[in-house]
Amino acid sequence: MYTQLRKCSEPLTRKKLYIKFYSDKFAKCKIETNEVQPKPFSDIPGPKSLPVIGTLYKYLPLIETDYVVQEFLELCSKEKFEDFLPVLSRLFLECNITIFLTVLVSIFSKEERCENSTSSKLIDAAFTTNSAILKLDNGLQLWRFFETPLYRKLRKAQMYMEAVALELVSSKRKDMEVQYSKSFLNSYLENSALDIKDVVGMACDMLLAGIDTTTYSTAFTLYHLAKNQDIQEKLRSEAMQLLDHHNQQITVEVLRNASYTKAVIKESLRLNPISIGVGRILQTDVILNGYQVPKGTVVVTQNQIICRLSEYFNEPDSFIPERWLRDNSDNSNKINSGKSIHPYVLLPFGHGPRSCIARRFAEQNMQVLLLRICQRFKFSWHGNELGMVSLLINKPDAPLKFNFHEILKARPNFQNCNDI
Repeated sequence: MYTQLRKCSEPLTRKKLYIKFYSDKFAKCKIETNEVQPKPFSDIPGPKSLPVIGTLYKYLPLIETDYVVQEFLELCSKEKFEDFLPVLSRLFLECNITIFLTVLVSIFSKEERCENSTSSKLIDAAFTTNSAILKLDNGLQLWRFFETPLYRKLRKAQMYMEAVALELVSSKRKDMEVQYSKSFLNSYLENSALDIKDVVGMACDMLLAGIDTTTYSTAFTLYHLAKNQDIQEKLRSEAMQLLDHHNQQITVEVLRNASYTKAVIKESLRLNPISIGVGRILQTDVILNGYQVPKGTVVVTQNQIICRLSEYFNEPDSFIPERWLRDNSDNSNKINSGKSIHPYVLLPFGHGPRSCIARRFAEQNMQVLLLRICQRFKFSWHGNELGMVSLLINKPDAPLKFNFHEILKARPNFQNCNDI
């Protein structure tokens, strides 16, 4: 699953930094240095970034994403859902497959929405994986000695996802022999440094990590917008300003200028983050708040709690996207008065070498959906207060009950993505 990296031949002697953190103040740390031989870059723990992903923001195929989103909104205009979460999962599964393979798979068709369809099984396999890992990783790990029922469920879910990924990769390799349809998968298959197992592994990661995480984050964002109609109206105004008519394509320039949309997403991730925080295994002994913590200890930052503390945010339990705007508006200055937001308080995609490699995918998909859905619909919330339950990632604890009122009738006028 990882990139094969060449080891540096003759590493230079550099200074190694031993940083001892004190949690009472983010910025306070003690640094000691000594001369040591550095380890090769390839020895950094964690997954290695694959080609293309490292410069992902330059290559995102917006036309395909926009097409899928508008297809999804057509469905929303025709049907009413008792729970919006399953259909939202389908949206982001199709977005990921479309971007990765540059093909459409008709996930919204009646056939694919059946319980035994490939897409339904994929969505279920992703949920099973994300919900089982945390339980298996904590408590008595009997699965290390014999196959427990929960471990069996995880194994079967992973085997199914691997089988689908292998089928997708094999199909794409055959297509490359007869026609040239450029996609991210093409870039991996054409890279001589990657083994086929690396490519299949990346395909599995795209299917697993790109469904539930983006689905749940978007669900909470839509919930906050539905509960705060004034904020929804501000986002709608930005969408109308950036998109002159309903068939105007969303471009990189449009997303670059969608500052309020980005602020809405960031504020939602503050209140309802993807996970509790960032977990790491300490590589050296450190001192935290005066306590000696030995090497090998699992440390998890509590960003989910920190983001709700008045010490770091004014009105921490209120949904106020303006706090993230950099302009000089009176509202923004009032919310941020007396407090500067520390850059490490909010880390929804992690940080460092182990940060989410598909961050740009997720951000783009959410931005396109919010712009389009606010452009076309006015929506409200008709359920109880929505909370979250933490599996491996944070999931809404109740069905998503939205009412959509169409304010702009639109018919997507894009050509089929297979022809682009």
